[in-house]
Amino acid sequence: MKYLFFWLLTLATISTIYSQHSIKGQITNKDTNEGLSFANIYFPELEKGSTTNEEGYFELMNLPTGKYKIVCSFIGFETYSSTIDIPTDTTINIEMSASAIEMEEIIVSTPFHKLQSDNVMKVEQQKVSDLKRNGAVTLSEGITNIAGVESISTGLSIGKPVIRGLSSNRVLVYTQGIRLENQQFGDEHGLGINDAGIESIEVIKGPASLLYGSDALGGVLYLNPERFANQNESSADASFNYFTNTQGYNTNLGFKSSSDYFKLIFRGSLAEHSDYDTEDFRVTNSRFKEQDFKSAMGYQKNNFKTEIRYNLNASQLGIPEEIGLQSTETQPMLPYQAINNHIFSSRSSLFLENSSFDLNLGYTYNDRKEFEEHHHDEEEEEEEEEHEDEEHEEDLEAALHMKLKTFNYDAKYNLPRLGKFETIVGVQGMHQVNSNYGEEELIPDATTNDVGVLATSHIHFESVDVQLGARYDNRTIMVDDGIRRNFNSFNAALGAKTNLSDAIVARLNLASGFRAPNLAELTSDGAHEGTNRYEIGNPDLNNEQNFQADLALELKSEHLEVFANLFYNNVNNYIFIEPTGTTIDGDAVFVYNQSNANLYGGEFGLHFHPHPLDWLHFESSFATVTGKQSNDDYLPLIPANKLDNTVRFEFGNNTFKSGYGFVKLSTAFEQNNVSAFETMTPSYSLWSAGLGVTVNAFKRPLTLSVSGTNLSNKVYVNHLSRLKGDGIPNMGRSFNIGLNYKI
Repeated sequence: MKYLFFWLLTLATISTIYSQHSIKGQITNKDTNEGLSFANIYFPELEKGSTTNEEGYFELMNLPTGKYKIVCSFIGFETYSSTIDIPTDTTINIEMSASAIEMEEIIVSTPFHKLQSDNVMKVEQQKVSDLKRNGAVTLSEGITNIAGVESISTGLSIGKPVIRGLSSNRVLVYTQGIRLENQQFGDEHGLGINDAGIESIEVIKGPASLLYGSDALGGVLYLNPERFANQNESSADASFNYFTNTQGYNTNLGFKSSSDYFKLIFRGSLAEHSDYDTEDFRVTNSRFKEQDFKSAMGYQKNNFKTEIRYNLNASQLGIPEEIGLQSTETQPMLPYQAINNHIFSSRSSLFLENSSFDLNLGYTYNDRKEFEEHHHDEEEEEEEEEHEDEEHEEDLEAALHMKLKTFNYDAKYNLPRLGKFETIVGVQGMHQVNSNYGEEELIPDATTNDVGVLATSHIHFESVDVQLGARYDNRTIMVDDGIRRNFNSFNAALGAKTNLSDAIVARLNLASGFRAPNLAELTSDGAHEGTNRYEIGNPDLNNEQNFQADLALELKSEHLEVFANLFYNNVNNYIFIEPTGTTIDGDAVFVYNQSNANLYGGEFGLHFHPHPLDWLHFESSFATVTGKQSNDDYLPLIPANKLDNTVRFEFGNNTFKSGYGFVKLSTAFEQNNVSAFETMTPSYSLWSAGLGVTVNAFKRPLTLSVSGTNLSNKVYVNHLSRLKGDGIPNMGRSFNIGLNYKI
């Protein structure tokens, strides 16, 4: 560790020998030559930005020498992207073309910081603010609005991302630029991340082991934290949301400021929800509380920049078991989880004239406690248990208490560009320690070490862009009782993007991925109370290894967008859990086995905004996935086919700065392709709608919004709900009223 800090100090010292530069420019409307006021200018590699003044002029200072991508965006105009040389003595003139197509954003989860239209790999990106418009209570619920992404849920508070039928340790989550480790193997272990302070979400669908190593076999959910304020600017914002179904709320308050060299962010959030309501009853103990705090500090001067971020998420999550006491209390009953998740991250870059170094460091500390019924005083009445104060609950002994401490590092060198080649080489690794402190032990004390080396290139040919790369990884798992396993894998990826015509873009990506067995799969031997089963691990499990082919076709015209994304995924040594038909102490016994498997399907959709009604949008998407073992048995926890249809409008005039509205019909089709220990799930359709408007209040923007979900109060069960086996439906009708004020 001391060598890494010495490296950072050295970079900071070296950087002072470089000169700083500034650039000036103007952004204009290509059709009218008029300046565009309040357009955004951003250097993604430098993470520096600004906005134009009323005449369209801008200035950015403290820029290093080199070639950097500049991105300009403005609502109603096509995003502009180009590479410029710094320093420059000329004023930069940028012309932007009017377009009904939404602004594009830089893709951060892939290494070359491209716009999606320039990216070889297909990546879905959604702003968190857009997901929240749909009335989602939590982040894990919000991601299900992305085609091909679902969530394995336990009520409202616990959700695990599913990408094209793969979940748990097969989907890697990144936040603050580092991998999130929070005992994600457990069925009832959620994300542990609050959406406050998260700007956007990127989803890589398919093996991303080349970029991220083990556990990215099924894909990556990449959470982009909010950007720092523009240079020499400050801002604050506050929001409040009320949800009628749970009689709950979430609120957050944030402040950020930047000077010439220093930047900072502070943000806090609180949320409390009671048991969610269905048509006939409230789902007992689906209540939860959450506190979240995020902070960030940054420094940038000359050719060196660095930032440090910290996130504390403290939550108490009730675990529903059966319908009982009807209440609108928010303090969880037994059983419940108490989780403190600490995330520290550091990101630093040194920019040379034609190359750069990046170093990301991360430390996560996941402190997980689970409290169960039989550890409570049996003589206490249920009503007293419901209203017992927090101090008494803190005195309870945790049946399960695990601490997971993870240090990870990611160092990359961006080589000087050689003709058509952009190349990156790097090394990534992780050191992880799991420790038990409760009277029960779900998985043993163990240490895991990862190390991987990679190289990837983006090649710019005249009519096609090619991206390729290779990587080698090694993972060692050492269990305190003597088990030691070593896993290694070589993986590669090859992709190409080309324009079949002026309007049609094609992408073909071939990639392999791998996943080493996790501790639960290797070593479990005991009752897993959250799932009401006795799990037995298999210490002889091998790597999961897969190969996936993706074909993406996109047609874009001024008023119509159509896409088709097809995939075929072959997974060798797929690990799954299945019942033996026996019981131990009343719990069904489940064992871990392996078999080859195949998953295939895709996402299809269109977006139509008719001329001259560019404010009106018709959107439709369909997602399908089928998963089978080599013996033709279906895989468990495969989401049902889903069709979403949305009518959306956006407007702006002198009275309102902006406004929007939508009506959405989401249909989940019947799921009959189930594993041997699952049951089929009937189809259902859900209506939702919402509207919002931004007005000036005391010369500052105030956004008012209202949305409704499950407007027909449909009684339904999602196929991926863990409460399905108990016949407990998902949430009924709910309305969300929101306020957001920017200071």
